[in-house]
Amino acid sequence: MNTLIAIAVLGVIVLLAEIFNLRKAIIPVTLAGLIATLGLTVTEFGVTESHYNNMIKVNNFTVAFSSLFIVLTIFLIALSADFYQERASKISDFVSIKLFLLAGSVSMVSFGNLAMFFLGIEVLSIALYILAGSDRLNVKSNEAGMKYFLMGSFASGIILFGIALVYGAVGSFDMDMIYEASNSATTVDWFYIGVSMITVGMLFKIATVPFHFWAPDVYEGAPTLTTATMSTLAKVTAMATFFKLNMAMNGNMKFEYELVIVIVSIASMTVGNIMALRQNNIKRMLAFSGISHAGFMVMALLNLQNATGSLFYYTAAYGLAGIAAFTVVIYVCKGKDNENIENFNGLGKRNPLMAGILTASLLSMAGIPIFSGFFAKFFLLNQVLNAGWLVLVIAGVINSMIAVYYYFKVVSAMYTKEATEEPAKVPFEFYIVAVLAIGLNIAIGLFPSALMDLF
Repeated sequence: MNTLIAIAVLGVIVLLAEIFNLRKAIIPVTLAGLIATLGLTVTEFGVTESHYNNMIKVNNFTVAFSSLFIVLTIFLIALSADFYQERASKISDFVSIKLFLLAGSVSMVSFGNLAMFFLGIEVLSIALYILAGSDRLNVKSNEAGMKYFLMGSFASGIILFGIALVYGAVGSFDMDMIYEASNSATTVDWFYIGVSMITVGMLFKIATVPFHFWAPDVYEGAPTLTTATMSTLAKVTAMATFFKLNMAMNGNMKFEYELVIVIVSIASMTVGNIMALRQNNIKRMLAFSGISHAGFMVMALLNLQNATGSLFYYTAAYGLAGIAAFTVVIYVCKGKDNENIENFNGLGKRNPLMAGILTASLLSMAGIPIFSGFFAKFFLLNQVLNAGWLVLVIAGVINSMIAVYYYFKVVSAMYTKEATEEPAKVPFEFYIVAVLAIGLNIAIGLFPSALMDLF
């Protein structure tokens, strides 16, 4: 609860700083405030309590994921100063929107009531709609904002309809009562229809097949820093929230529901990887890669009682690798009218450090040791195997091998092709963010128990 209040207050402070012409202090104050908020959040480990009639719950799940969200937001805001310096809009607008987006993320994993859940998802979604279309003079950004707004609003409507059906069946928005109903033999049929509708809406937010069609176009058209936000913070938030919803709504998970999750997982991994093979735009490639990773993440739903640690580890590994990769993408593609892979030709000679960081990030996403991406996939596949779904494990291994090809297409461009332009200067904060993100990724790969033992 303290975390949510601190983030919201920080967002208001950023807006006030603009009014009082303290623009240069916005980024440092925001970063300092988020680091302090992270410290405040970490101190709540081991605490189990609820606030406002169970609207908000504090436990290790909410604290762990809230901490991860804050870390990802720190990196994203650290990149904002250089990225937005040439924009007509004031930087306070972008920073405050990201802070309110973070508040929505924290609400989504802290809810103890479906009303709080929907409030959080709308705060996050509206912030992303604005950011996706924030490059007003770019037609692709305008298209991305409108497409994401229309599709996202439709998905939110489905979720809201599902919440209404669940409320009609249970008579309460409280998650404890919903959990009891999910375990009851007398629960009416429209409860399960409501759960199914919420599932459809959340699968859209995560961008799994067959609800993925918006992702490549929106990722390509949105400003690159917004794409990084959607690919890391937003996707991780949606998956953590979906997992928490399933823990409450699927106390007696039916085999049919498990089968749907298995089909969605296999389809997402396969379609995401096959489509990524054909991409020449790195943002579209990472969009399809994200669809494939979403297919891996939903595997955690097949072992709800034991997969919390595995899911948190996977989201941390994926989020950190994504931040590091997008930092390099922003640097390389700055000032260009496209994000084609050809822009990375010769980066290994132009800037060996940034090329090495991007290589390490892609290797982590591909699941290559010693990076945490390998252990993330291993832990999830092990949980799925324990749940008895050998076919899903086989599909996961095959798709991991397919993914190596398109990741190495970028690596090959950096190290085997000649550069066509002189190296550009890298902002100091880009180096800091990229090195810290990939350093943390490697660290949790070497010491996975540091995260797994939190649950």
